[in-house]
Amino acid sequence: MPPSLRGDERTSRPPLLEIVVPAYNEEGRLPGGLLQLCAKLARMPFPTAVIVVDNNSTDATAEIVRAWPEGTVPVRLIQCPVPGKGAAVRAGLLETHAPFVGFCDADMATDLDAIDVAFGLLLSGERVVVGSRAHTCSDVENRHSRVRELGAVGFRSLARVLVRGVNDTQCGFKFFDGALARQVAPRLRTPGFAFDVELLARCAELGAKVLEIPVQWRDMPGSRFSPTRHSAGILLELGRIWLTLRTEPRAGPRPAWDQPLDSVGYP
Repeated sequence: MPPSLRGDERTSRPPLLEIVVPAYNEEGRLPGGLLQLCAKLARMPFPTAVIVVDNNSTDATAEIVRAWPEGTVPVRLIQCPVPGKGAAVRAGLLETHAPFVGFCDADMATDLDAIDVAFGLLLSGERVVVGSRAHTCSDVENRHSRVRELGAVGFRSLARVLVRGVNDTQCGFKFFDGALARQVAPRLRTPGFAFDVELLARCAELGAKVLEIPVQWRDMPGSRFSPTRHSAGILLELGRIWLTLRTEPRAGPRPAWDQPLDSVGYP
């Protein structure tokens, strides 16, 4: 069968895997990241799709996605006016329909060969598979300052109180049973950096085990996170998550985004 016909057949069938890419002012990194992701997904032997969530960008992020050429991997744009990576990922997950879903950062800091491992584990029955830089078999190139590294150690210690047994809640590479992700997403209340903790905690609350896998991860330039500016807000978010998980009814209300945040959570 000619390649063009194979491409038509792939795009005419519903995707088996959809990947969400949250993006805030990513005109510099998004084109290269999307090229990598689409090239990887085009080699998968089943239909796939990408959802880019523009999180109130003030640059050409949205225009890049709108102009993205058609191919074997459809790329579509949705808008999320609520600031924060957590809000963007939530919006993207709610737009998915595939049996399996995931999200990754626009900079593609995690080597995309890990998609094969994550998807295989989902097919075998796992419901939550996440990349872990703390895994003993991971290959991590980290150029962060000593202050940021110490902050990460402290954050992980606090996060393990909420998500027991998970050593790295913050790697931007997570994959899920689609039905589980869409069940959890409406209940997410954390729009900023700590949203991963709430997401994994709510999956565990529903009985899903979180499986960490090793990754190749490279620290990419352009990080917006600052320990000085964001640490207090992150501690507040973790406190809110802890309180919410212990006080709300099991079928808790839809989130009320009460305080706009800046771009906390974007790599």
